[in-house]
Amino acid sequence: MRAYLVLEDGSVFEGRSFGKPGFAHGEVVFNTSMTGYQEVLTDPSYCGQIVTLTYPLIGNYGLNDEDFESDGPKVCGFVVAEACQRPSNWRSRENIMEYLERFGIPGIEGIDTRALTRRLRRKGTMYGVLAAGDWDVVELVKRAKQRPELSGTRLVPTVTNKKPYTVAGGPQRVVLYNMGVKENIVRWLHRIGFTVAVMPAQSTAEEILAVRPAGVLVSNGPGDPKDVPYAVETLRGLIGRVPIFGICLGHQLLALAFGGDTFKLPFGHRGANHPVKDLATGRVYITSQNHGYAVKEDSLPREVVVSHINLNDGTVEGLRHRSLPVFSVQYHPESSPGPTDSEYLFYEFFEEMKQECR
Repeated sequence: MRAYLVLEDGSVFEGRSFGKPGFAHGEVVFNTSMTGYQEVLTDPSYCGQIVTLTYPLIGNYGLNDEDFESDGPKVCGFVVAEACQRPSNWRSRENIMEYLERFGIPGIEGIDTRALTRRLRRKGTMYGVLAAGDWDVVELVKRAKQRPELSGTRLVPTVTNKKPYTVAGGPQRVVLYNMGVKENIVRWLHRIGFTVAVMPAQSTAEEILAVRPAGVLVSNGPGDPKDVPYAVETLRGLIGRVPIFGICLGHQLLALAFGGDTFKLPFGHRGANHPVKDLATGRVYITSQNHGYAVKEDSLPREVVVSHINLNDGTVEGLRHRSLPVFSVQYHPESSPGPTDSEYLFYEFFEEMKQECR
């Protein structure tokens, strides 16, 4: 079936439909990872987005039962050069076409993803629509210029949990303040030996402290950090009362809570090969990233220092308070591009909590 991807600037890409034929409207972004499409599909940070993968062949090792980052796909549309119908891997349980169809996600293949990526790099991230079937292209261009229904303040409430729940583990309890957490963050905390109390994004500081946590991890999530001011207010109530570790959106929210500012990147950082330098050690890490916003370095108060920078564009990749047990990173230490060279951050968090408990 014929399918179209139309951007708000009027660009039209025609290809073939795969997955569930339908209509999707969202922010069109690209990811440069060569593997990990299963994790990308199910990462809550992609909520409300039509995701383009720059690697040409997607789906060649299928989808398995272990590598999901949530309970289903969170992208609203999927764009690839070629979707593999016959995957080959001993862990594979279904192909990518069957998976997207099962969850009602439309996809398009057979378009020039290089040309699409170059356009997004030149002009910046744009809204767009993905539609399969006989559509009036002029009507699609008109729709692409409109703001998607699932955007802004609706994104985080869509992917956070509605009620608190607990993942039983060791004697120390950690609160995971959930903006749209990837499951591997929960797995890491559990692997270290914590009992993990997962609290919704709308939780107050009092509700979180009532759980009596040894520390609070603020998770990743979708969209603009300024669209979740209630989370900023909650963090202000937690800073100085409990150790805090922020990841991705959690990093940006902590910057706002300290009085800093954020800005939108032209086309974001989405991939598994971003070099990040730890300024304390000089060591460079290859990191997995997925964000469209960054922290303004010159907006930070004196008591907050930049701990990591992105070597591609110099943007802030980590923060640390000079005296309080609060730190954060923009990238994803629970992912595996290194594959495990950033795991030390979880153990630093553990050590901060041990120090506070003495």
